[in-house]
Amino acid sequence: MTDRPLLVMVPGAYFQPGDFAEHGFLDALRRQAGGAGGVDAIVANLPAERYLEGDAAAWLHAEIIAPALARGHRRLWLLGISLGAMGALLHAQAYPAVIEGMILLAPFLGTRGLIAEVAAAGGLARWQPGPIAAQDTERRLLAGLKAGLPPRLYVGYGMADRYAAAGRLLAAELPEGRAAVTEGGHDWPTWELLWREILARAPFDA
Repeated sequence: MTDRPLLVMVPGAYFQPGDFAEHGFLDALRRQAGGAGGVDAIVANLPAERYLEGDAAAWLHAEIIAPALARGHRRLWLLGISLGAMGALLHAQAYPAVIEGMILLAPFLGTRGLIAEVAAAGGLARWQPGPIAAQDTERRLLAGLKAGLPPRLYVGYGMADRYAAAGRLLAAELPEGRAAVTEGGHDWPTWELLWREILARAPFDA
């Protein structure tokens, strides 16, 4: 058993497994989280088709989370970017109490029409999801977020990001200091800035 946090990095669509290292995410993690025993990290190359098949959370748990638990990791964190943020949230909803915290950058939570529907209602707390079809993963995800956010959630997004409205919905529900906003769009330079800003807030401190 280890007290070192394990950060599971969940990539977005069309990411390559080496993208997190190439864009400095691992180096920044080593610099900012080097104290208190440090933080281990692993990339979960969650296939995009798993979202379409409705088993993204099950894949993530079977392939990454359950083996980590078996190796003695007890402090598990998820980092999700874009579609990977949806994967992280789906896992948190399917397997509550397993994840200690998560960091979501430029989160994709649903189509822009669905996000606009929630925003027009006044946010997650006031929105009524209505009937949810069996295959409507996005509406079910948002209904779960309305019921309660995962613990120790951090969110970051660029103001010009095409999914910024989803980031704003989550940020409005968070305690002070849990949301990071910067200029920029849906791209690695923006995510690198957000990552360093959130790391500077020491999210992994016990």
